[in-house]
Amino acid sequence: MALCFWPLKNIVVAFLQRFFKQSPMKHAGQRWRCEYRGLVLPLCFLLFISNSASAQIRYSVAEEVKDGTTVGNVVKDLGLDINTLMERRFRIVPDSKYTLFGLNENNGDLYVSNSIDREKICESNTACLINLKLVVENPLEIHHVAVEIIDVNDHFPTFPDKELHLEIAESTLPGAYFQLQAARDADSGINSVRRYKLNQNTHFELEVRDRGEDLKVPFLILQKHLDREQHEKHSLLLTAFDGGYPPKSAELSVTVTVLDINDNRPIFDRELYSVSLLEDVQIGTVILKVNATDNDEGLNGMIEYAFGRNQNNKIRNFFLLDNVTGEIRVKGNLDFEDAEVYQLDIQATDKGQPPMTTDCSVIIKIIDVNDNNPVIEVTSLSTLVPEDSKPGTVIAFISVTDRDSGINGKTVCNVPDNLPFELKPSFQDNVYSLITKGHLDRELVSHYDVKITATDCGDPPLATAKTVPVQISDVNDNSPVFLKNPYYLYILENNEPGASIFSVSASDKDLDENSWLSYYILRDGEKTNYISSFLNINSENGDIYALKSFDFETMKTFQFQVVAKDSGTPSLSTNVTVNVFILDQNDNAPLILSPVSTNGSTEGVVELSRNANAGHLVTKVRAYDPDIGYNGWLSFSLQQVTDPSLFSLERYTGEIRTLRPFTETDKVTHKLVVLVKDNGNISLSASATMVVNAVETKEVFASSEIKNTVNVEEENNITFYLMISLGSVSALFVFSIIGLIVMQCSKPPDYSSKYSHDSNCIDTSGNGTLCHSIQYRSGEKRYMLVGPRMSIGSAIVPGSNGNTLVVHEHSKRISGENLSLHRLHHKDMI
Repeated sequence: MALCFWPLKNIVVAFLQRFFKQSPMKHAGQRWRCEYRGLVLPLCFLLFISNSASAQIRYSVAEEVKDGTTVGNVVKDLGLDINTLMERRFRIVPDSKYTLFGLNENNGDLYVSNSIDREKICESNTACLINLKLVVENPLEIHHVAVEIIDVNDHFPTFPDKELHLEIAESTLPGAYFQLQAARDADSGINSVRRYKLNQNTHFELEVRDRGEDLKVPFLILQKHLDREQHEKHSLLLTAFDGGYPPKSAELSVTVTVLDINDNRPIFDRELYSVSLLEDVQIGTVILKVNATDNDEGLNGMIEYAFGRNQNNKIRNFFLLDNVTGEIRVKGNLDFEDAEVYQLDIQATDKGQPPMTTDCSVIIKIIDVNDNNPVIEVTSLSTLVPEDSKPGTVIAFISVTDRDSGINGKTVCNVPDNLPFELKPSFQDNVYSLITKGHLDRELVSHYDVKITATDCGDPPLATAKTVPVQISDVNDNSPVFLKNPYYLYILENNEPGASIFSVSASDKDLDENSWLSYYILRDGEKTNYISSFLNINSENGDIYALKSFDFETMKTFQFQVVAKDSGTPSLSTNVTVNVFILDQNDNAPLILSPVSTNGSTEGVVELSRNANAGHLVTKVRAYDPDIGYNGWLSFSLQQVTDPSLFSLERYTGEIRTLRPFTETDKVTHKLVVLVKDNGNISLSASATMVVNAVETKEVFASSEIKNTVNVEEENNITFYLMISLGSVSALFVFSIIGLIVMQCSKPPDYSSKYSHDSNCIDTSGNGTLCHSIQYRSGEKRYMLVGPRMSIGSAIVPGSNGNTLVVHEHSKRISGENLSLHRLHHKDMI
């Protein structure tokens, strides 16, 4: 809604336009202008004044409207040309305290630019006006616009406090009034506080008085006499309402406290109190509490207790009365035989003016009690109990006494059920025997603390406990136990005689001499005696000593038994088997089998036809090493040769062949020194000398007939010795198999994992070489022996078979001039 006054400027401009308008009749127009010429100058002056002043426009808008709400179109109301607003810089002068409005330069609308809160802008209840200044230039014009902020009901009434406490004496007469807090509302006019309402009650009513400026003050008027003993406090609820629609309200909690006067006498809960008391009650025990109440408050309701004026002084020696709490306590020792009943007179008095008093009686009955605990006495006790004691063995005699009489003097004794002991009643009352009820084992429990509990038959029963220590003595009932069974020992040959090679250990759960152990080697049977003859053991610590040095080539494995014996009576013993495995060392140098050693010199003579072609087999050097694995793996090399271009030596077979045919310039006699060595860590070797004589073909045939006869005899002798060696090895293998079968039957389940299968390999390349390996483990260590690669056509090194326990096959072949004995490698089975 806008209220606008037509500007003076518009009237003057309209008049001047009419004055200077030309008429169709020239003279008539001039005459008209002359008639009004006297008004032109005053009108021009008014026009000049109107450019710097204008009339005021007034708008109204409600608070809390949305931003952008249009208040009015000032361009239209001021009669300005909307097309010239931009050029004339139409704007609002920013001199207002609040920037609440904006001006749209495109259409001339005055709009709300910020939220409007009337209560923040105008604190009074009068009209709230915001004065704006609008400016346009060319020519300069200032327009005043007033915007009235219309109040809306956006605030609730509020009380200064949420609660109000009033104190009114119960002697106050009806009709008295008490002023309450007035509610305030930030809104104005009809939206301010209009009325009050009091909740329904029987003692108070509400009266409202108008104090002007929209201030209405409520008063509380007493309608009915107050009685504090009936209602100490009255809770009222005062509600204030404003005049909005819908109305908003606020609440004030009013608590009226009624002040007391001494108009009530103290009253006991009961006129007669009765209590039963045990004679052994402790001094200071509260036996009873009398309680009196007074409906008054403050000093009028405070009560003091005291014994009556006629109370016997003897009673005051046994009982004490608390004058504030009313508690009656025991002051002296009570005895049922002296008095069975006590009667007390108690008086309660308040502190009002004048004080009021009331009385009551207390009856105390004394009850006889079971006030003596049983006493346990151990009259006989065995300090040590052998662990092999039979059930029923008497350990101690227990007697129990109780100073009480009758049923209170009879007792019952018991021990815990989880112990191997029990109490056996005697023919006398309260006398018991402590006996064993089960077998004892010192190794499980060596000491018992037997808790004996004696309980009388009184009501309530009294109990006493006493602990009797029982020590279990040891008997020799446990055999020694070895830490391992069986033991496995791996030892290198050529050990130092007299040095410790192994140690066994056993333990015994018994004590003292029953656990003192001694060790010795069991010697029974001829073979065992033979083996154990070069062993000795320390009887105190179980250290085993070798009296001689072991030779792998002579003996590879053996076993013996160690006995651990305690010193008890009778003594107990346990056997354990010790399995010994001897490990090979490279302690044997290769032996030359061919050529045969004569007088300490290994030298052979061979005649070769000068017509022999290249690759012709001249002869073969044969050697043997008793060691196994790499220690017995032999290789051949030419240490010395007269003509290196004429002869060659196979590294692993020992065959000597020609590299080329003989020529006329070649010598007749050639000397070849062959070196044979093993592959041990420290290699051992031997050498043989071969003399090759180059002859014509006729001489070869003549000498060959003679040498064939000699060679056959020599090779027959060699074959005989080899047969004896094979027989010995086979016999040793059979005994080893028998021993292993016995060990296999007695070994633990995981024993088979200690050794892995040996592996054999055959070279399929055509040269017929063989190899073998032996693998075994001892604890976390793993051992592996690898045999040599040999040619089937060569002389097998006998040493590769030195540790043989199983012979798979052997063959013998004699053909032509040479006699060769072939043996395959044998695997060690452990």
